Amino acid sequence: MLDQYDIIVVGGGHAGNEAAAAAANLGSSVLMVTMNMGTIGQMSCNPAMGGVAKGQIVREIDALGGYSGIVSDHSAIQFRMLNLSKGPAMWSPRTQNDRLLFANEWRLMLERTPGVDFWQDMVSELLVEGDTVCGVRTQMGMEIRSKAVVLTNGTFLNGLIHLGEKNFGGGRAAERAATGITEQLIALGFESGRMKTGTPPRVDGRSLDYSVMEEQKGDENPRKFSFLPEVKALETQRSCHITYTNPVVHDLLREGFDRSPMFNGSIQSIGPRYCPSIEDKINRFAERERHQIFVEPEGWDTIEVYVNGFSTSLPEDVQLKAMRQIPGFEKAKMFRPGYAIEYDFFPPTQLKASLETKKLRGLFFAGQINGTTGYEEAACQGLMAGINAHLAIHEKEPFILERDEAYIGVLIDDLVTKGTEEPYRMFTSRAEYRILLRQDNADLRLTEKGYTLGLASASRMSRLDQKINRMDAVSSYLKGESIAPEEVNTYLEEHGSAPISQKIKMHSILSRPNITLQSWMVHDEKRSDAILELSHGDQEAMEEAEILVKYQGYISKERDLAERMNSLDLVPLPALDFRSISSLSSEAREKLTKVKPRNLGQASRISGVSPSDISILMVHIGR
Repeated sequence: MLDQYDIIVVGGGHAGNEAAAAAANLGSSVLMVTMNMGTIGQMSCNPAMGGVAKGQIVREIDALGGYSGIVSDHSAIQFRMLNLSKGPAMWSPRTQNDRLLFANEWRLMLERTPGVDFWQDMVSELLVEGDTVCGVRTQMGMEIRSKAVVLTNGTFLNGLIHLGEKNFGGGRAAERAATGITEQLIALGFESGRMKTGTPPRVDGRSLDYSVMEEQKGDENPRKFSFLPEVKALETQRSCHITYTNPVVHDLLREGFDRSPMFNGSIQSIGPRYCPSIEDKINRFAERERHQIFVEPEGWDTIEVYVNGFSTSLPEDVQLKAMRQIPGFEKAKMFRPGYAIEYDFFPPTQLKASLETKKLRGLFFAGQINGTTGYEEAACQGLMAGINAHLAIHEKEPFILERDEAYIGVLIDDLVTKGTEEPYRMFTSRAEYRILLRQDNADLRLTEKGYTLGLASASRMSRLDQKINRMDAVSSYLKGESIAPEEVNTYLEEHGSAPISQKIKMHSILSRPNITLQSWMVHDEKRSDAILELSHGDQEAMEEAEILVKYQGYISKERDLAERMNSLDLVPLPALDFRSISSLSSEAREKLTKVKPRNLGQASRISGVSPSDISILMVHIGR
């Protein structure tokens, strides 16, 4: 370990790992300080990556040159593309992962990254000179100086674990909480709050009866997160299973409500709305007779099973008694009970769009410290914080993704502009341009940006150029190739589509909703050979060409809408004393002063700022 680093990253979770890797790969010297080097890359909750909207984020991280997609692919035990029955804007990749292998892959990736050093200790204080952070002080009394610090403390800041009527300090089961930083930041003028999350019991898979559960297999032809060709898709997979709670389970859980920290006042903070505990579900949705339980293996070889959907902080005896009434769990043996955890966070309106704090130069926040929940949300913030910390110490403009460029841009803009009063989770519905932000085109949107930064490799850029050339070649062929009625009508009728009476271009046939390129290639061997030759068998290039054919109208409309909406983002807001602009509404003055938007577009997205307030601002700055 050195005495001086460019960047210190505090925490070794998903956010910290991406931050450290990104900054080091850009050329900064990085020290990762973590309380336990044995838990770097730990999947604290479910052993899975991706899912609806979250899978798009993982692909975006990969497209920019981050590591989460690669690590997920290398440790995957199952792959599923969710929402394939819907349009491609909703397709979302998800992997089930081997928990131990995932953490080991992350550790190896970081150890192989030149410029990353490690130190096992707890950071108890930031070194601050004036309005600038210049390093950290650890619990062991060591002072390590740096030009920037990235805080990625997860659930460890004054973490408090709840299990029934018991509570004890901790950032995760069997790991102590981190203290000192919250108190210092509050003294420096930061606003903090408390949030809650939870986790379900883990059980012995040998004690379960899978014969009464529904088997959930992976995709027949699994794909992967990473765009790198050397990262391979799964050849064998492990199944998950699905079972359900019932009224007996619910009644047994209710019997423990008087000892539940959620209902007896022990927990005051707000938990994730879209991932509630089982007691919260049966309380809020009392009319439902059952709730789905996903039975997820923790890895290739382990017998440990994650009981997804049964997150709880009820006493352990209540957990086990109720769980044994779930079909397949009658003889379940519990390895460890579920629990809830409360922790400190800092409302993210205190951040710039670069994730640098407004009060202290050189200090960046990423992950649950910003009020988010989820590995993927944390990882993308870590990536952006690492990039921007590196750019900041070299006095370069920050790297900011806009809402029409990436789900990452949507997430960060939501956080710094609107803030959050409950754990923030990404959904496709949060993105107004989700037809543009598909998982399939993350490389088309972002890899050139990553390459320009110096993060995405030359081989990634070369792979992207190949894909674009192949995609364009297939698109041109589809637009130029004519098909006669006698060649296609039988096929069309078989697929429930109206026959044609004259020659028509192939792209017109493919634009029909129930016609796919894959089924057409099975029907027409000659044209299939031509498409395979033009694409060099590149499945992603063929899929991209087909999506552009089918959805070009929608894509063009959304792009036009984005360009019109982005016109406000092009109008910068100088440093203004919003409180002195008396014609603004009182709420607008308060919110604008707090957020300090960088442009009119961001100002327009602040809750409580009306269109008339935006008009007043435009007049005020001479527009």
